[in-house]
Amino acid sequence: MDSQKAAQRVGLASDTIVIHGGKPLTGRIEVRGAKNLVTKAMVAALLADDPSTLKSVPEISDVHVVRGLLEAHGVVVTEQAPGELLLDTTNVQSAHIAEINAHAGSSRIPILFCGPLLHQLGEAFIPDLGGCKIGDRPIDFHLNALRALGATVEKLDDGIRLTAPNGLSGARIELPYPSVGATEQVLLSAVRAKGTTELKNAAIEPEIMDLIAILQKMGAIISVEPNRVIVIEGVEKLHGYLHSAIFDRNEAASWASAALATRGDIVVGGAKQQELMTFLNVYRKAGGMFDVLEDGIRFWHPGTPLRPVMVETDVHPGFMTDWQQPLIVALTQAEGQSVVHETVYENRFGFTEALNEMGADIVVYKSGIASITRRVPRRPLEQAAVITGPTPLHGADVRVPDLRGGFSHLIAALAAEGTSTISNVGIISRGYELFIDKLEQLGADFELA
Repeated sequence: MDSQKAAQRVGLASDTIVIHGGKPLTGRIEVRGAKNLVTKAMVAALLADDPSTLKSVPEISDVHVVRGLLEAHGVVVTEQAPGELLLDTTNVQSAHIAEINAHAGSSRIPILFCGPLLHQLGEAFIPDLGGCKIGDRPIDFHLNALRALGATVEKLDDGIRLTAPNGLSGARIELPYPSVGATEQVLLSAVRAKGTTELKNAAIEPEIMDLIAILQKMGAIISVEPNRVIVIEGVEKLHGYLHSAIFDRNEAASWASAALATRGDIVVGGAKQQELMTFLNVYRKAGGMFDVLEDGIRFWHPGTPLRPVMVETDVHPGFMTDWQQPLIVALTQAEGQSVVHETVYENRFGFTEALNEMGADIVVYKSGIASITRRVPRRPLEQAAVITGPTPLHGADVRVPDLRGGFSHLIAALAAEGTSTISNVGIISRGYELFIDKLEQLGADFELA
């Protein structure tokens, strides 16, 4: 149901696509603002007493979810131009639980509304959270941070109610893991708290840095210090911002992997080298070619055999967990044995079952694999996948399980010989803008069922 809703939000005519594979993807597509920044930037607008303007906003389902939640809280959202939103927060108000639930079922973003709403209204409500089923993403990090800042947390049957009768105050907070979401929570909650907040073991992803840049434009005082420490000096008021969002490096890496898997040649307009350096190193080691252009990056398969690689996912500046899923499809065509150590989420290899049905040889080790060459410390929840190739892929009927896994199934179907029917594709629209249009631009052979 969530998949169909997501498809409808972006005008996708069908939730099923039939792909006739075996044809290289060639051409140019554009990527716009990062899903993992744009949705948070929209929430940040709640902290201001006057309007904000956000540019390079992608046409994805998650943006529609956040827009709906903002509008439920009295924010007037206007599309001034394609990809440009005006967010008028002059009349923020409490939303009815029914309205919040109507939008929040397919997104985990509502929890980030807490800090801004506590500042503006003195209370906030979080429904049961949705999102992709890729592992246990506890909200304890978020709630503990909010408690440390002075919020009172009350667990109800249908969600969680937060209040801050005395307002929020600065605190010393150390995260048990450099969680992106919890770091965003602290930033959005501490910027208008009384006093100074010191956050240790913070995430430092490019999207986090872009959010800090937005908050600084709004009048916040935030210092990024060595060893993952962020210091936030609270201010009384913030004003609106004008900002163009950082590009979506997850989408860029996904299309790069599609070029490699289909033996294609794709220019990803808007992609930038600096934020993709870790990915580009692995891409090159696997035998992929790329050329950094002034306005994007060209990715292509050189026609020579691909090489196996060993990958360990990690927080930035490590190899992103979102990058491994599409890359694994390309690694099924490498000559030899590749190993991917997943150290961020415990259920991120569920998508490989469908790849094996399509002819891949992927073995998942539920407790990971010890290795003397490891650089990322072993974590209790980690898993490992061993991909042996090359194995020809063939068409199959596949149901999309989650966002990144779903795009990986698309890539596999495009690389496979024969016809594949992929259902539940609305989930892909949560994070991939106009992916059907882009498939057309790259010459894919498909139809919507």
